[in-house]
Amino acid sequence: MTDLFARTRDLFRIPDGVVYLDGNSLGVMPKAVGARVQKTIDAEWGEMLITAWNKAGWMDMPAHVGDRIGRLIGAPAGSVTMGDTLSIKVYQALASALDLNPTRKVVLSDNGNFPTDLYMAQGLLASLGKGHELKIVAPEEVEANIDESVATLMITEVDYRTGRLHDMKRLTQKAHAAGALAIWDLAHSAGAIPVDLTGADADFAVGCTYKYLNGGPGAPAFIYVAPRLAEKVRPALSGWIGHEAPFAFDLDYRPGKGVERMRVGTPPILALTALDAALDAWDDVTMDQVRARSIELSEHFIAEVERRCPDLELASPGDPMMRGSQVSFRFAEGYAAIQALIAKGVIGDFRAPDIMRFGFTPLYLSLDDVTKAAEILEDIMANRLWDAPEFKARSKVT
Repeated sequence: MTDLFARTRDLFRIPDGVVYLDGNSLGVMPKAVGARVQKTIDAEWGEMLITAWNKAGWMDMPAHVGDRIGRLIGAPAGSVTMGDTLSIKVYQALASALDLNPTRKVVLSDNGNFPTDLYMAQGLLASLGKGHELKIVAPEEVEANIDESVATLMITEVDYRTGRLHDMKRLTQKAHAAGALAIWDLAHSAGAIPVDLTGADADFAVGCTYKYLNGGPGAPAFIYVAPRLAEKVRPALSGWIGHEAPFAFDLDYRPGKGVERMRVGTPPILALTALDAALDAWDDVTMDQVRARSIELSEHFIAEVERRCPDLELASPGDPMMRGSQVSFRFAEGYAAIQALIAKGVIGDFRAPDIMRFGFTPLYLSLDDVTKAAEILEDIMANRLWDAPEFKARSKVT
């Protein structure tokens, strides 16, 4: 397995002297992306112009890339499509779920959900004006709050702060038994842990592609609709590319076939091209292999940090089977400590109020990287290198 990930590491452009522990926020750029995008610019856009929508297969890109991601999340061909941002896909999934369950008024989520999911839900429910309630509980209280009042769960499988992992299959089964639907946000799952949407019988799933899938900043999001629902869902955002016949230019909307109806606007071809090239790195690995390596890396990091840095408190579950592919530690001056780390070439990130967050991305991260990161962190903590004014000045992005 070591040789496998040595090979995949060679596929990525990693700056000299950098230990990158932030692939859970923005993945490293695969070497093949630049040439692939340049080819699309020069040979397709440059030479074919508008005919590239047909000649180069641009219009089919959302489905093609969706199927490649579907392989990594246990989704059958034709059930995933690409486009827009994760926030838009959350809105679409939630609106469709509520439409399918019109007599229920409660959307159940937890306070470990990424805030944008909650914001989108708040905005949608206010716009509907039908007395819906967004009920937010602690992650460990989700299951106990699933009852006959719930229209749908809206859960991020892996907590963005701590890495805590929800049991997708168990919660989905509980939701279905109570007559509710289940929406899963896979932003910190896709490319990080094995996901089986089919086996879990999930109704909807959404996710971004710029984290573990390495699609680049602002890479397009994906949405999954269970095949048993795909011809029933009504898309709240009925864009022209989701129309049954976009180029008929009818004045009335007719939903496209299956998940295609969840397409909204014109596909972002350059971004999809970059993502498509990035996904080549996954061709020769399985998610089970990735998961095993992730656990090896993260367990090694935890052991090293707990031995070297007694002032840091583990915020992630200690059991690797209960967390995703990230590890978080609490420290009151966590922001400054992360900035001190970055200054020494170890890139992690910070989440308020006190979370130092580290992502483990086996495709390009080695055990030596992990050891080096722990050594540098020890130096920063032991010698209070974080206690400098330049490390405490907050930037726009943390």
